[in-house]
Amino acid sequence: MAKKYSKTKLKKFQKLIEEKMGYVHNEVETIKEGVGSATNKQGGLTPDSIYSNHMADAGTDSHEQEKNFMLMNRGSDYFGKLEIALERIKDGTFGVCNICEELIVEERMLEVPNATKCVGCKETEKLGL
Repeated sequence: MAKKYSKTKLKKFQKLIEEKMGYVHNEVETIKEGVGSATNKQGGLTPDSIYSNHMADAGTDSHEQEKNFMLMNRGSDYFGKLEIALERIKDGTFGVCNICEELIVEERMLEVPNATKCVGCKETEKLGL
């Protein structure tokens, strides 16, 4: 394995990740609250309640509900990836490419702290080479 980030930089990354986790957690909780109130507002969305409202409104509500669930899942997945990044800081593998084992550039790690591949290896993987 090549280089590793210094303890100072790792602490900087850890702080950044923890801040992102707090933000993502708040976003997911806000979405959960919205999903809960929308479900309660519709009274459980039984077939009778859907037809008592305008069908277009029911369709819009259903679409918004699905979108919120998708955003909630996406946020939860990202939160999990950030938790794994914190574990990699602890075990000393943070910022090291899983493929070529070189140090991933700091700019990439600041923007995508859950990255496990350097830009070159990620591009090669995407192109299927």
